[in-house]
Amino acid sequence: MKPVGPSAGPTARVRLTQYARGGGCACKIPPGELEAMVSGLLPPRNPGHEPGGDEERLLVGLDDGDDAAVVRTGEGTALVSTADFFTPVVDDARDWGRIAAANALSDVYAMGGRPVVGLNLLGWPRDVLPAELAREVLAGALDVARAAGCLVGGGHSIDSPEPLYGMAVTGLVDPDRLLRNDAGRPGVPLTLTKPLGVGILNNRHKQTGEVFAHAVACMVELNDRSSAAAVETGAVCATDVTGFGLLGHLHKLARASGVTAVVDAAAVPLLDGAWESLRAGYVSGGTRRNLDWVRPHLDAGRAREDMLCLLADAQTSGGLLVAGEIPGHPVIGELLPAVAGTTLVIR
Repeated sequence: MKPVGPSAGPTARVRLTQYARGGGCACKIPPGELEAMVSGLLPPRNPGHEPGGDEERLLVGLDDGDDAAVVRTGEGTALVSTADFFTPVVDDARDWGRIAAANALSDVYAMGGRPVVGLNLLGWPRDVLPAELAREVLAGALDVARAAGCLVGGGHSIDSPEPLYGMAVTGLVDPDRLLRNDAGRPGVPLTLTKPLGVGILNNRHKQTGEVFAHAVACMVELNDRSSAAAVETGAVCATDVTGFGLLGHLHKLARASGVTAVVDAAAVPLLDGAWESLRAGYVSGGTRRNLDWVRPHLDAGRAREDMLCLLADAQTSGGLLVAGEIPGHPVIGELLPAVAGTTLVIR
């Protein structure tokens, strides 16, 4: 792995990552704080109300922190609705737009759905950064949305102290073929469709300016084919791996499903340069908060702290974590019957 310097072009003069405290999905509110914030805001799903009522139509809501909301709209049809935005994860404006769009679309794919229309969400420090850069961000996002067959219908912008970009996305899904994070069952293998390590490499990029083209390519890659393959193989349980890291999202899946998840650390794929960058100290605060959050529920076995940091690495536009085998992707563990007080076991 040989990093190269920033590419030449209209956006090369400005390092966007230096205009924000965090970067990408690592700037999420810590998961424990977020859960405390939203606790009790909504009633449980389908609490015995009359057929066809609001609670029955909301197939997936706030209950288990799934990737998107799902609302039944008719026989065999449901809407998937999500929103995702973050501060710059890379310095190149067009790449940031591409990554942010792929990340927002991923929430629809994680539910087994197909994105239909997206709306831009843009915050821009207009007295600090030129409008041409914002245009590059929007153009990059439009490129990815078009590749996904998703329309872009405008959006909303504000003047903000830090640059922010993302999308609100609406999609369609067959409610009988839904992927959700509370449907895991014991005895099912776990498949991961993208390697880990983008959070570490992004942190190194932010601090040094080194560009990691393979990390950008990984983040821009859509999860559309993985999602379709999961649905076709009969999977019913999945999530995508983003800001809470593999361990954080797997903890949520196992907790929601009432199972314990076992991870074979040696089977988890890693991006080239992730180990080297981790050992050089390029670990985000978001990654450390992820690990602190899951540690009370984690049986780490003989796993070293550096491996745990990789497994908790705050990903941006990561892959799908599917309860089931997906051809062409590694099986990294399995779901087992619940062990009291433990949702995660590392082997």
